[in-house]
Amino acid sequence: MQKFTVLTGLAAPLDRANVDTDQLIPKQFLKRVEREGFGQYLFYNWRFKPDGSPDLGFVLNQPRYQGATILLAGENFGSGSSREHAPWALLDYGFRVVVAPSFADIFRNNASKIGLLLVEMDGQLMREWLQRAQANEGYRITVDLARQEMLGSDGFACVFKIDPFHKRRLLEGLDDIGLTLERQAEIKAYEESHQEPWQAVAHGLTPRE
Repeated sequence: MQKFTVLTGLAAPLDRANVDTDQLIPKQFLKRVEREGFGQYLFYNWRFKPDGSPDLGFVLNQPRYQGATILLAGENFGSGSSREHAPWALLDYGFRVVVAPSFADIFRNNASKIGLLLVEMDGQLMREWLQRAQANEGYRITVDLARQEMLGSDGFACVFKIDPFHKRRLLEGLDDIGLTLERQAEIKAYEESHQEPWQAVAHGLTPRE
């Protein structure tokens, strides 16, 4: 997966709490077998009216937030079912960072596996970021993962905490396969020390000629 080091991007304020995975990617779009292409369905029931036309009142449909790569949101983001498609849709749409007061645990784990950075922010600080993005058109934020810092285009800044394991895998671009390959030498040594199938060894049997 793509490494995350430093990102400067336009911030979009989604001032809503308890955004669950069914709101992120409605269930009718989960039949797709591809991993890509879910971005077009992100927040589908909010972005579009029943007749299929865009709802211009929804934040992501407003021209000033087109091309945003940082999403500012409310508490308990990513709650609901454990569908992996939710972070896929966010990343495919173009978001690289989601900042919120809290995240659902399963959503957090799924996001870290694909290179989507989740920044957990104190409620008062979160309110400040939301207000600044709403008040200043073209508001941009620089997110430095190594330093664990956020810097707004108006000079407002803060630091954030992140789980060390999630931080490392994002900085080094390590998905589950990459993490496994880090242990390649140990895996090879183990396999070479077991010439017979483990089932045969466990039951005192010898493999067939």
